[in-house]
Amino acid sequence: QVHLVESGGGLVQAGGSLRLSCVGSAQTFSSYAMGWFRQAPGKAREFIGALNWSTGTIYYAESVKGRFTISRDSAVNTVLLQSNSLKPEDTAVYYCAASTIYYSSSHYYTELSEYNYWGQGTQVTVSS
Repeated sequence: QVHLVESGGGLVQAGGSLRLSCVGSAQTFSSYAMGWFRQAPGKAREFIGALNWSTGTIYYAESVKGRFTISRDSAVNTVLLQSNSLKPEDTAVYYCAASTIYYSSSHYYTELSEYNYWGQGTQVTVSS
């Protein structure tokens, strides 16, 4: 069974850096995509970006493109979310997710409903 664990959250100052890690179980190798979402207080869960394992491509939400970077770590089942210019509005619980649902080899995986495995989330608080 796919099991995901996020780590790296905490309290940082505005303008500071973020490095979140999402580590999947061995079964994560069979997933088609891994993605990052965030949920601020009182708001719906928001798509940040996703990595498609089949193509190796990464698709970012337009709202965060340029400030957040998704990358693969040394292990194929480990994905990072990084930023070096955090803002107070980035305060949220950050979630990683994986999908074993096939749509097409180049699917973007931007919707919550397209993922069937989720981590527990990690709190990121950006102070002003």
